[in-house]
Amino acid sequence: MKARFQRTKIGLRNLTRGVLATLLVISLGGCETFVESTKDIVSALPDLPPSVDDTPIQPNWVQVTGYAPISLQEGQTQQHKVLMAMKASKLDAYRELTVLVHGQYLAGTTSVQDMVLKNNQFQGAVAGIVRGARVVKSYPVQTDVYATILEIDLNQVQRAWQASNQ
Repeated sequence: MKARFQRTKIGLRNLTRGVLATLLVISLGGCETFVESTKDIVSALPDLPPSVDDTPIQPNWVQVTGYAPISLQEGQTQQHKVLMAMKASKLDAYRELTVLVHGQYLAGTTSVQDMVLKNNQFQGAVAGIVRGARVVKSYPVQTDVYATILEIDLNQVQRAWQASNQ
């Protein structure tokens, strides 16, 4: 009986090894087919251009204008007031440019009492860094207002933003 049990045990081992060998051959054969089919698919794909595009992008210039009243500026002389208005108009132009590049934050409240609008308020805020802007023109408008025109290349702003986020 012991001999019969030994032969059955050896037979089961051989059978298990045979089944495992068969499964291994089938699975490897499937991998070879998969690899060959992948090669066929890749060879059928069209040639793609290189991923780096060195074509120069045309500038996308945007202009903004800032204004400041001359007579309301603090100063001892008219020339000093004009200089202060020039600076104020330049800062106003930069504020406008910041709104254009970064957007503007708005907060508002509205009060209604007995279905009648009683109070409606809102505030705006701007924050951001603007680099690469240049003054196009700074000039008096009529007799009491000074204006400054700034411009910036939006493509340059976008490239700088993408470079900082990588």
